[in-house]
Amino acid sequence: MTTNGGVSFWWQQIGTAAPRAPLPGDLTADVAIVGAGYTGLWTAYYLKKAQPDLRVVVLERRFAGFGASGRNGGWLTNSVTGGRQRYVPSHGRDAATAQQRALNETVDEVIAVAAAEGIDADIHKGGELNVAYTPAQLARLASAAEDGRRWQYTDITVLNGRQTAERIAVDGVLGGIWHPHCARVHPAKLVSGLAAAVERLGVPIYEDTAVTEIRQGSAVTDRGTVRADTILRATEGFTPDLKGEHRTWLPMNSSMIQTEQLPPEVWQQIGWDGRETLGDFAHVYMYAQRTADDRIAFGGRGVPYRYGSKVDSDGATQAKTIETLRSLLNRFFPSTRPYAIEHAWAGVLGVPRDWAATVQYNPVTGLGLAGGYVGTGVTATNLAGRTLRDMVLGRDTELTRLPWAGHRARNWEPEPLRWLAVQGIYGAYRAADRAEYRSRSAATSPLALAANIVAGR
Repeated sequence: MTTNGGVSFWWQQIGTAAPRAPLPGDLTADVAIVGAGYTGLWTAYYLKKAQPDLRVVVLERRFAGFGASGRNGGWLTNSVTGGRQRYVPSHGRDAATAQQRALNETVDEVIAVAAAEGIDADIHKGGELNVAYTPAQLARLASAAEDGRRWQYTDITVLNGRQTAERIAVDGVLGGIWHPHCARVHPAKLVSGLAAAVERLGVPIYEDTAVTEIRQGSAVTDRGTVRADTILRATEGFTPDLKGEHRTWLPMNSSMIQTEQLPPEVWQQIGWDGRETLGDFAHVYMYAQRTADDRIAFGGRGVPYRYGSKVDSDGATQAKTIETLRSLLNRFFPSTRPYAIEHAWAGVLGVPRDWAATVQYNPVTGLGLAGGYVGTGVTATNLAGRTLRDMVLGRDTELTRLPWAGHRARNWEPEPLRWLAVQGIYGAYRAADRAEYRSRSAATSPLALAANIVAGR
């Protein structure tokens, strides 16, 4: 029997912490942070480390780590959201390179802080492996490798089919590309440990406190108003629920399944001894990890978007999505067919209209934000937290000069255009993947090329 929802397998495995107290009423602080996920917690952590006398509070609608921070695939990787190239026209190649270098360094920063704070999050830095199992995917892999070689700090290794299968025996694999700047993590262990570290620094986290509106100088909640010179929004996929933010970012759904523990004989067939994170070059791509207790956590898109930017309450996903992910898992690893899917869940991630993440702060209004990670937030949130620290404290640093600082995207279209566009885009991507899987052509499906244009990617 598959458990569906319950926020995520990660939280079900470790159990949620005892509920923290809600906001007791009106309050005054120096900095109010809306959202107790990775972004909000990292920002609070670095602000208090830099200036211990700063009065920082964190406001959270449910509990710390309820959103994507406690549901993601556990990829602490160096991906530049939206790609490095997008920054070249506006900021130049050196700035785009600096963004890549900063994310590489952030992977190690998270690992170092986790060690320093005693956070055991099952971290293993085995790199990231992306595989191709159709000729069209292999052609895209080759293109990605060629692009990667033109940039510093990508550190890629291209593998043929045999070399890839020696790492992870994906059935029918034709090739792979690997880089070292990625670690597997247990998302809920990381966010719960970070929340505890923030509290040790003297930052209160008020749970069960829904912020309904952010204004200059105040965050309005259902339990009172917090007045502060600085208000920072760290709400990611739940941003549309705030007044005036309905079209800012689109809450994209992503789903995961988790196998039961697999026996040694299965791992002998699969390999995966390096504990790399695993992805592919499909248009509707998958992502996976081998967990510390020898399960496979396997994710991908289910129903990508709910009409009206609606978000879930408990992480339940659709039965059809569970079967689709299980089918893909079994295609990758036929030896997993006899074993149960113990848990399935879903969550939302924040998608700006141009698919590029941002960190913003206005010293005049005191309003700031970070997010729009499009699924790359496990690493980017830490970099965002350190960048917001420097911005709030008025520091001019290498971080505040990175090209994502101050980046702005236009709003998403109103409904029903938004819903129709997302359904059409992902319908085309799925059809393209099916066509490429049946075909032996190395050409990317025209359906995917058209979807890319509509998506603005």
